[in-house]
Amino acid sequence: MPSSSIVTQSLLAVALLSVAMVEAAPLATMHLYNLTLQGQTAINQAIQGNFSGLPKAQEIVVGRGSAIELLHLDTTSGKMKVLCHQDVFGIVRSLLAFRLTAGTRDFIAVGSDSGRIVILQYNAEKTCFERLHQETFGKTGCRRIVPGHYLAGDPRGRALMIGAVERQKLVYIMNRDSDAHLTISSPLEAHKHHTLCYSMVGIDVGFENPTFACLEFDYEDSDNDPTGDAVKRTQQTLTFYELDLGLNHVVRKYAEPLNDPGNLLIAVPGGNDGPSGVIVCCENYLVYKNLGDQPDIRCPIPRRRNELDDADRTMMIIATATHKTKNMYFFLVQAENGDIFKVTLETDEDLVTEMKLKYFDTVPPANALCILKLGFLFVASEFGNHGAHLHFSRMDNIILNQFKAPKTEKLDAVSVVEYGYAFFADRRLITVFSASRYQAELANYAAVVVVSKHLELSFTQLKPEEFEQARDREDNRRGEAEKEQTTANLDK
Repeated sequence: MPSSSIVTQSLLAVALLSVAMVEAAPLATMHLYNLTLQGQTAINQAIQGNFSGLPKAQEIVVGRGSAIELLHLDTTSGKMKVLCHQDVFGIVRSLLAFRLTAGTRDFIAVGSDSGRIVILQYNAEKTCFERLHQETFGKTGCRRIVPGHYLAGDPRGRALMIGAVERQKLVYIMNRDSDAHLTISSPLEAHKHHTLCYSMVGIDVGFENPTFACLEFDYEDSDNDPTGDAVKRTQQTLTFYELDLGLNHVVRKYAEPLNDPGNLLIAVPGGNDGPSGVIVCCENYLVYKNLGDQPDIRCPIPRRRNELDDADRTMMIIATATHKTKNMYFFLVQAENGDIFKVTLETDEDLVTEMKLKYFDTVPPANALCILKLGFLFVASEFGNHGAHLHFSRMDNIILNQFKAPKTEKLDAVSVVEYGYAFFADRRLITVFSASRYQAELANYAAVVVVSKHLELSFTQLKPEEFEQARDREDNRRGEAEKEQTTANLDK
């Protein structure tokens, strides 16, 4: 008998068996699942936080299309471990980590194609994500007017905003009940017709009314103009939405037209940690904006002097990450070509006076970046392998002291302004990756390669435990030096 006939008869037998099972089993007890033999490897979303509730723990939650995973970085082996993998049987469009005031663990807000906002909590005993709340607000599917594409949260964990690509925005108030369980309110509308949304973040305003910032474009006049002139005249706006906790009402607090179109917003820490406000990622520039008397601070994005691609094309930021501690904060931004820059703000009291960009490293273009407190930068690449890179921004001095390298090998960039562009050159790259790619017995080591101007490579090995000990010693030394400096200033 031909092989095609065997395959046909087998498929027919499977179909008849399925029909018989459907007729025999009650519909109320049937659950049909569609699973692939091999899971998706692409990562569309990535967030970091303390989801397990363990002291000083930090994990990463990634969205892989139709599944979410909880990852943990094992410092002893230098590898990422999957603590939990759970299919959502839908499309994960957005993820957000938030923590209630005075809380010790982070919750996960998920925006998907289900037309609902879902709040999840990781259960370490069952090794699964538990659904705490599920609020329906629209139809299913990835529609442009159904919220789910954007998620933003108040840094104090008091409110969440979920938005659509067009028109609709909803705000939910998060709180606790008498049993200290998470509660969610009814949605508060912040819709605006004929408006496209490009980005959305929560502003750190301390314990004042929660405020959200959105990049919007009003196309009402452009839609009614057949000539196309209205599109050229219409400007993108930076809009601030304020949630009045006393009245349970959302208002448009402020809207400012932008001279340069932007594609991404970065929230700046506020309160006692920073000046608050946002950084608007525009074409070729980063612009810091804030309410009040704060003037705009504009800084060009450095470019490569010998660009292999079109040198006249604009430079845009595609991914960002924020690192904040008790004493400092900074941002990492990645351009389209993979270059990562460290962004710092210089302040005078509550006003920002200067913005600085320094070249950091070059990695494959990423969908998301996450900075861990252990000193690693997690890169969810658009194409290729994902990885965790040792983060040098606050440990570069420790690394140099550990290796006894000269000060000239410290990661830095020399900026030259020509024709309105900022170029960086004459830099020395420091890259960290797993040494197991060279030798299997070096799986617990990290490989540090220093590239000089003459393309000379120096290879050094360092165990993660030794690095952590060196980092702790350096932190203690810096703390004692700061105390001595403070005491000396007081004596004067």
